[in-house]
Amino acid sequence: MKYFYRPVRYIFVFIVVAIFFTGCNENNSSVSKNQDNRPKLLNVGVFDGNGASAVCVLETLEALKIDTGIKGSSVSAYEIQNGILDNYDVLIFPGGSGSKEYNNLGQLAIEKVQKFAAGGKGIVGICAGGYLFATTDGYPSLKIIKAHTYRFHYNRGRGLIGLELTEEGAEIFPELKGQDKFFVQYYDGPIYDVYEPESMNILGKITTDIATHKGDPKGLTPGKPAFLTSTYGKGKVFVSVGHPEATAGMRWIVPRMARYVASTELISYPETVVRPQINDREILYFPPTKSFETENFWKLFSDDEFVVISAIDNLYSIRSRPSIRWSIGLLRHKSKNVRLKAADYLVKTEYTDAIPDLESAVNYENDSDTKKVLEQRLNQLSNLIK
Repeated sequence: MKYFYRPVRYIFVFIVVAIFFTGCNENNSSVSKNQDNRPKLLNVGVFDGNGASAVCVLETLEALKIDTGIKGSSVSAYEIQNGILDNYDVLIFPGGSGSKEYNNLGQLAIEKVQKFAAGGKGIVGICAGGYLFATTDGYPSLKIIKAHTYRFHYNRGRGLIGLELTEEGAEIFPELKGQDKFFVQYYDGPIYDVYEPESMNILGKITTDIATHKGDPKGLTPGKPAFLTSTYGKGKVFVSVGHPEATAGMRWIVPRMARYVASTELISYPETVVRPQINDREILYFPPTKSFETENFWKLFSDDEFVVISAIDNLYSIRSRPSIRWSIGLLRHKSKNVRLKAADYLVKTEYTDAIPDLESAVNYENDSDTKKVLEQRLNQLSNLIK
């Protein structure tokens, strides 16, 4: 018996060890995992060539940081020509000027972008990117989607505009279900005339009549696409006419778009960034609103701390996007109350690019109570991208 038992025991041990190593090999061979068994990061490039607004590039990259499964980085036209797109899953064209982005790409890089998309990768267009993707007579574009843009009075203005989801949109943005209307920043984005509706899905529509200049045609924008998806070859396309990356409470839409075109899991995001309720009305920048913004900009230079603090509140009341960047320097104001107000404003507007400035403010703060509050604000802002 003892001679029979020992070989059987050895065989049993051999089988267990073989199963263990086979399982390990299967895990290591998975294309969706790294060697340490962590999920593979989604590599997303943001075009930063001439024509792409530096602010839009920055804010798009910051919005992508909300998603820890995404690695965002800027991509230039010459890098595209050199073949860098082989390293990316998604390419985003941000706000700025669509024609200038096209001009900077040049024909050879354009062919590489089209090949990238047609080969099964994802592309996203935000505002100017939407102009770049359209097929508009007389306008240089990639001809990615079957829609024209209205070129007359294309500079319709800016502000916070209302949008509504379609049934298809509610599937991709379930966080917005039950909301009759939500709001995003808009800055002269494309107004589409879709000539092949069967070629795309309209996920959201504009509800605001955007006509802020004298002579702008009324009634053109309501019902026009705000979010749309399409395909290009084997790849997926997503377009936003507005700027979710520039809208507090809505920046999470950017990584969601990237995940959609990459055909990867549409994960949920925390309530600290999913806050559609903080913007509850449309705000268009008619001449009086522009004058109000300018007037309060100059008040930021006042020696009276109460005037400065009031100006920040006034600017937030009209959801002035540039005022967030104006407030960063106020972290270095001589008044501790102004420093605290600036920190509060940056947290409220989710301006994570200001984290190094807030770190510096904490390090140089001499008042212990103020330092403690600044540290709290720094943690709040930092936690938005952890």
